[in-house]
Amino acid sequence: MKKLYQYITKSFFGTFVLTFFIVVFIWVMQFVWLYVDDLVGKGLEIKIIAELLFYTSITAIPMSLPLALLLALLMCFGNLGEHYELVAMKASGISMWRIMRPLLYFSLILSVLAFFISNSLIPIATLKWRTLLTDVQRQKLAFNIKEGVFYKDLDNYVIYVDKKGKDGSRIYGIKIYDHTDHEGNTKITSADSGMMAMSPNQRSIIFTLYNGYNYTDLTTSNNYKETRPFERMSFKEEQLKFSLASFDMTRSNEDMYKNYHQMMNIRQLSTSLDSLEIRLKDKRKNFTQGFERRWANYNSYHTDNSSTPSVQADSDSLTADTCTMLHWPLLDQYDDETRAAIAKIGMGTAQNAKDNLSFNKTDFDYQIENINKHRKEWHKKFTLSIACIIFFFIGAPLGSIIRKGGLGLPVVISVVFFIIYHLISTIAERMAVFGDLNMFLGVWLSSLVLLPVGLFFTFKATTDAALFDGDSWKKFFQRLFKKKRKNKVELNT
Repeated sequence: MKKLYQYITKSFFGTFVLTFFIVVFIWVMQFVWLYVDDLVGKGLEIKIIAELLFYTSITAIPMSLPLALLLALLMCFGNLGEHYELVAMKASGISMWRIMRPLLYFSLILSVLAFFISNSLIPIATLKWRTLLTDVQRQKLAFNIKEGVFYKDLDNYVIYVDKKGKDGSRIYGIKIYDHTDHEGNTKITSADSGMMAMSPNQRSIIFTLYNGYNYTDLTTSNNYKETRPFERMSFKEEQLKFSLASFDMTRSNEDMYKNYHQMMNIRQLSTSLDSLEIRLKDKRKNFTQGFERRWANYNSYHTDNSSTPSVQADSDSLTADTCTMLHWPLLDQYDDETRAAIAKIGMGTAQNAKDNLSFNKTDFDYQIENINKHRKEWHKKFTLSIACIIFFFIGAPLGSIIRKGGLGLPVVISVVFFIIYHLISTIAERMAVFGDLNMFLGVWLSSLVLLPVGLFFTFKATTDAALFDGDSWKKFFQRLFKKKRKNKVELNT
């Protein structure tokens, strides 16, 4: 039996490792195509790109691990069934449960490992991936001046080049606008031709200009806005040096993103949830007490008949709504101008209360959504582990039933089941976050849907039922309809 288990494990493990890295590679390529515009043309070091792809591959594990496990199980048991090895094992008295036992143990160990990956590794990788991706997106494009375009990526300078030579370094018709004084276009350099070259340390760009002028507006002189004095200096050759320090990639502090729910483990999520729920409860309490205080002040004010408000009305306040309010019995004790002023103040107070209510509702909705996101992330720490077990009960028995190995039918079946799982999970989780569905049901709905499917396939495989045999299904439906017709005849009689 040991040799049999070693053979099954060896047949499965190589396929699993291969499919896992293939799936991770596909997810990484999807990331590259999605953010290709942020990566190309910025002169990024190979180290930065490799680091970003490494963290991307780690964050792809929750999507890749269940799919790779399902595909590997389908291929492994499909190959065993296709070559009649499963038939030989069963003929030797080995049940399907015993055949699946070593891979069941492997799936259980993998589910435990998946939990530690979700709880410990994924938050750290997501934090570093998000921080690094933000830095890359903020990175400027590499220094590249184009013909007939004002180049503005150099700090405090704008450069215009009318034409460039074929070698890319010789330039013609140059205009350089110096904005270091932050006073507009007060310093301008123009030249007929020039040369561009990088400094030996690659930290600066050096312009050697020929046959040009330096123009400077003398803004320090009196009445310069009226007289517009300027200074012009000609040169045959001039050299300008521009620092490229602004093109260096700066690394952000990771503490900026540590409070996001995706960057937390279970302990941090539980602590954050407690804080968010207490804060929401306090805000609701303060909001309710504020309305109760205003209502109490309103009652005490109107029950005191001796107090007459000292208000004045303007003629514009006598609108149709205001005139309607003037006939309230509560306002009969006041003259027309006072009643109009009271009505105007009342409408203003009501509008303020409405705006306050709308603002607080938006704030409460945002906080509830934030709490739901934390709850969803807390539950998702366990879904990857359970998904590995569920996909085992789908992949292993289904592979033995279809009896097809290779990358054909197993790939199609695994992709279909994974799309169903991912689609249900995405829709249900989104509904749960917005409060349209219970959080537990929203996060676990995909698992609850596929678990019975896996148990059904397992039952069929262990009982040697012909799941995809057309004749068996034909006989089943014939018996079913025959039974219905018999019951209908008995009812008629």
